[in-house]
Amino acid sequence: MTTMSSRAIPLNTEGKVNMMAARVHAFGPPSAISIEDVDRPEPDASQVLVRVCAAGVGPWDSWVRAGKSVLPQPLPLTLGADISGIVVAVGDGVHRFHVDQPVYGVTNARFTGAYAEYATASATMLASKPRMMTDVEAASVPVVAVTALQMLFDHADVRAGERVLVHSAGGSVGAFAVQLALGRGAHVTGTDVKQGVDFALGLGLSHAIDVQTTRFEDATEPVDVVIDTVGGQVLKRSFAVLKRGGRLVSSVAKPSPELAQKYGVAATFVLVDVTTAALDKLSALIDEGKLKTRIGAVLPLSDARTAHEMLDGLIPRPPGKLVLAVARQK
Repeated sequence: MTTMSSRAIPLNTEGKVNMMAARVHAFGPPSAISIEDVDRPEPDASQVLVRVCAAGVGPWDSWVRAGKSVLPQPLPLTLGADISGIVVAVGDGVHRFHVDQPVYGVTNARFTGAYAEYATASATMLASKPRMMTDVEAASVPVVAVTALQMLFDHADVRAGERVLVHSAGGSVGAFAVQLALGRGAHVTGTDVKQGVDFALGLGLSHAIDVQTTRFEDATEPVDVVIDTVGGQVLKRSFAVLKRGGRLVSSVAKPSPELAQKYGVAATFVLVDVTTAALDKLSALIDEGKLKTRIGAVLPLSDARTAHEMLDGLIPRPPGKLVLAVARQK
């Protein structure tokens, strides 16, 4: 059952609004996270202030917390990027959004600020929330689904009739990649371990490979595109299953230029760029019933540390996306 926060938001001694937030003052393990009362932020001219109903939890949050982000992260900071909630205020330069509008998306380019009762977000990284999703579901979508969308269509240029291999097809990015590729009319094969294989097959795949029992190279016809969300040896071995002239796109590691040249393929590493346009495309597909998400554990904001312990594999977690439930939509 989803746990929601309904506490009153107090004023501090200066008359400002206080809010609960999951913060880090020093980079480190999940124990570095503390739940604190802080001043509610105010949007600048290009931002929207959102009352957060739910915040997604992803590997990038762990990288920020541990000090492994590729971007500078001034401390202290509030963790989190994926949000779904209600617009409370808009900056002077924002015209697309209005107060009381349900929205979803990402807070900012540093991927911080979402694990809180209120968050400021760049207006160019938000869109109207899909009507067919709850806030918890919507908060699970932005980073992973936009990653899949951009890997497939902006970088791999997947076309109808092509053969596509998706690694970790039952994972957060992989599952969206499977659905999006099938929707484009591609012939899709997925790899994963047993439970992920079962989930991927439920998304409409006709062929999925359990990598615990079968080498994917031995069970895959040559493909036009590989979507890699695993990296390591899986990434290196994937070159061998591509047709000459094929495309390999990875969201986790830079592919070897030498292997790309050897096999006569294009190989690209992708950093996600969450935009309103991409989120709008996803919202339309979701509301048409063409995309679905997979929710794992839903925890209250006060359990952000537990969510990161799950994220880091320190304690068991159910399959699917981790989400922090913050406040009920009013």
